[in-house]
Amino acid sequence: MLKGGHIALGTAAIGRPVYINIKQEDPDTEFSLEAFRKKGVEVLETAYRKGVRHFDTAPNYGLAEDLLIDWIKEKNDPSLIVSTKWGYTYVANFDPNATEHEIKEHSLNKLNEQWAVSRALLPHLKLYQIHSATFESGVLENTEVLNQLYELKKKFGLIIGLTVTGSNQVDVLKKALTVQVENEGLFQSVQFTFNLLDQSVATMKNELEQLDSPILIKEVLANGRLIPNDDYKSYAPLYNEMKGLAKKYRVGADAIALRFAMDSFKNANVLSGASNEAHLMANLKADTFSLAYDEMDRLRSFAIAPSAYWNERKELQWN
Repeated sequence: MLKGGHIALGTAAIGRPVYINIKQEDPDTEFSLEAFRKKGVEVLETAYRKGVRHFDTAPNYGLAEDLLIDWIKEKNDPSLIVSTKWGYTYVANFDPNATEHEIKEHSLNKLNEQWAVSRALLPHLKLYQIHSATFESGVLENTEVLNQLYELKKKFGLIIGLTVTGSNQVDVLKKALTVQVENEGLFQSVQFTFNLLDQSVATMKNELEQLDSPILIKEVLANGRLIPNDDYKSYAPLYNEMKGLAKKYRVGADAIALRFAMDSFKNANVLSGASNEAHLMANLKADTFSLAYDEMDRLRSFAIAPSAYWNERKELQWN
C-alpha cells in the first residue's frame, strides 16, 4: 500500500546524464554509460539500506525505469513501491551534448506503448501517472486515454495519478480532480512542484488531503536554486534563514527545504532527486527533525509569485 509522510527517491538524475538545473562544473572525465549505470545502482542500494521504499520513475528518465525493473526483481522485497509515468519519450541517447532530450505525446498509442514496458514493474507498481498533464495537450479531455487509464486501474489495482508543472499547475490540478470515469473520480494521487519559492499548491491543501492516496512533491530544491549560492542574490534573506535553521538542526540547507515540504503536507511523499550517495544521505537527514510552527511561518514568507518562479526556471539549462 502507498503510504505518505516519507522521503521517496525520484530517479531522473540517476537515469540520464543531464537535467534542468543550475550550471555545474563540466566533468573532467568522458561520460561512460557503464559507469553511470553502476553509479545509479549504488544510489538505489544506499536508498534501500537507509529505509527508502518508494521509488518514482518514468520512461523519459533515460535508463532509470529499466534499471528499476532489473534491480527490484533482484531485491524480491514486497515492501518496495514504484510509481511511474507515461507521456514523454527520451531521445537524447545519453549524449550530454544533445540539443533535444525528450518529446511529449499524450496519445492513446503512446500510453499503450509505454504501458507495455512499465507493466514489468508489477506487482511493485502501485501508482501510474500522466506525465506533466497540461490543458494544451488535451489529455484531461481525451476520453480514449481516460477510459484506458480507468481500465488499467480496475484490472491491475493501480492508483491513477498525474504530474503537473508550470505557473498554472493549480488550475490543472483543480480540473483533474473533477475528471470522472464511470461516475468515479479517476485521479486519486497527484504530483506537483512545491518548495520555499513556489508555494501556490498550498491553496489546495484541503482538497489534496481528501484524496484516497498520498501525494508526491517534486522539485523541493527548485532545481538547485535553494542551495545557497551567489547566483541569486535576491534570495540572500532566505538563504540566511535556511543557514540558521541548518545550523540549529545540524543538517544541510537541502534538508531544511525537504522538511519544509514534508511539514506542509502530512500525507505527501517528498521526492529526493539525488544523483549520488552523498547528496542522498544529506537529503535523508530531513527525516530526523521537524520544523517548529514559527519556523514554518517564517519560511512561508519567502514565497514568490508562480509566474516569477517559472520564468526563472525557464532560464535554467540542461546540464
